[in-house]
Amino acid sequence: MPQFELVMPKMGESIIEATILNWIKQEGDSVEEDETILEIATDKVDSEIPSPVEGTISKILFKADDVVPVGQVIAIIETDQNVKSTPIESKPTATETKADAMSDPEPSSLSKPEVSSTTQAIPAAKAKEEGRRFYSPLVRNMAKQNGIPLEQLSNVPGTGANGRITKHDMLSFLENPQSNDVNNKIIQPQSPSTLSSLPKTSTTSLNGENEIIEMDRMRRLISDHMVMSKQTSPHVTSFVEVDMSKIVAWRNKIKNHFQEKYGEKITYTPIFIQAVVKAIQDFPMVNVSVDGYKIIKKNRINIGMATAMNSGNLIVPVIKNAEQLSLLGLTKQVNDLASRARNNKLKADEVQDGTFTLTNVGTFGNVMGTPIINQPQAAIMSVGIIQKKPAVIETDQGDFIGIKYLMFISLSYDHRVVDGMLGGSFLKRVSDYLEAFDTSQTL
Repeated sequence: MPQFELVMPKMGESIIEATILNWIKQEGDSVEEDETILEIATDKVDSEIPSPVEGTISKILFKADDVVPVGQVIAIIETDQNVKSTPIESKPTATETKADAMSDPEPSSLSKPEVSSTTQAIPAAKAKEEGRRFYSPLVRNMAKQNGIPLEQLSNVPGTGANGRITKHDMLSFLENPQSNDVNNKIIQPQSPSTLSSLPKTSTTSLNGENEIIEMDRMRRLISDHMVMSKQTSPHVTSFVEVDMSKIVAWRNKIKNHFQEKYGEKITYTPIFIQAVVKAIQDFPMVNVSVDGYKIIKKNRINIGMATAMNSGNLIVPVIKNAEQLSLLGLTKQVNDLASRARNNKLKADEVQDGTFTLTNVGTFGNVMGTPIINQPQAAIMSVGIIQKKPAVIETDQGDFIGIKYLMFISLSYDHRVVDGMLGGSFLKRVSDYLEAFDTSQTL
């Protein structure tokens, strides 16, 4: 009977691995075409993987919680269908397989399907640096996130091919840094990429008064990411109060027509994003990240928008190349991403590569916020609730007290690269763009 190799799919352009959360089907189970076989996780996004063929699962090569590179064979399906798939015993160079999606696989990785440990799931690179120990991009990234100089990685024992360091080796080292010879301070807790392999604790009631609740996977990621950000960047927050009266009046005027015409609601979020994009174009050094003593200036403006999920957790879908979108285009993207974020339907690539983040604490009735920077970005802007307040109105005939719609906006920024003058000027420019909003425009 023909055998089909099910491989770890490529979930996005920058995704090189995924964690197996749960096997819906087990060995010996029959599956229909497009029936869900397993659930995987990449970063904060969970996905269901369907079967490309109808048949019976003859072998599962990895267990739950294993971290598997893209393109690695994870299961064997026996099928009567005429499918293009590399036979189990053949070499992985056959063009029929999906091996072109693999991330630097070992030459023998597909010829040994019985391998199922996390350690052996991590791909080793094909080339070796001359005169030096080779470190995969994954290992380098974990070292960077945890403050380990590359030259000190030579003291970390490797269990991979030719003594290479695998992700499992890095996890072991990070969990027990005192037992290793690397004399380097490591930022704790561990980086987001390590959290899926942390041991779980059970929920326990104590004397009926207190309850210990285990964090779910996403809450662990958020927890670690926030702590890491505060340890990485010296945070400074600036505030500006914005007159939103013109925007409120304009939105109230066109919102019904907009929904009838496009079938979607227009919110304030795309207006905020449009103002942020214009301000970034005026102050591009806010749209940066830091690598040691190097400043990486981003030419693309990818705006992340913090979104509360139905589970209560937070996720940040990203609007790519926001500078190329009109207000209508931003509105469509905001509505689509927010809807799918709340229902856990985002793709892995849609939470990657943000260069600046916007969060709306006004949604929860808050006046203002001091958000934590979404690493590796250098700044995050928060908008508060829009409130009617008495304010001084200046006219040619004199000043008088009137009612305005006012809102506080705040900017938390990395003081290593964004000083008070740049951060404050940027935030004021956002305010200026909002107050100068063109109410004559049509959508």
